[in-house]
Amino acid sequence: MPRKDPVNWMLSEAIDSLVRAERLRQQFFSLQSKAGLPEPCWEPPIDVLETDQEILILVALPGVDPDHVEATIEEGTLVVSGHRVLPVELRNARIHRLELPQGRFERRILLPTGRYAVSRFAVNGCIALRLAKSV
Repeated sequence: MPRKDPVNWMLSEAIDSLVRAERLRQQFFSLQSKAGLPEPCWEPPIDVLETDQEILILVALPGVDPDHVEATIEEGTLVVSGHRVLPVELRNARIHRLELPQGRFERRILLPTGRYAVSRFAVNGCIALRLAKSV
């Protein structure tokens, strides 16, 4: 097994630490918007599927209660927003790794023109939004 060059190893560790620190800074220290509300820290990944009867949107939000996720339609855009926070019992814990984003999130999805009845449910770590098409 080849020995690691100590200088390259230390440089690699320092860069990894800076990347982790920047990720934490972005998650916990978001800027204020002009309206005085905190800007979203992150956007959750989504899948969008459409049939003749509905649009189904899966938002990857493991650990977030569907009742704490807001979904509104504003001028033809679905806005999904909320907060992910550490559970109270873990707030004083020593963090070894924190990869799931914390803080305020928001995702905007442009919708095809139409009228929709929105319902939501949790499935496999995702919040599913069912937008039933109205005629």
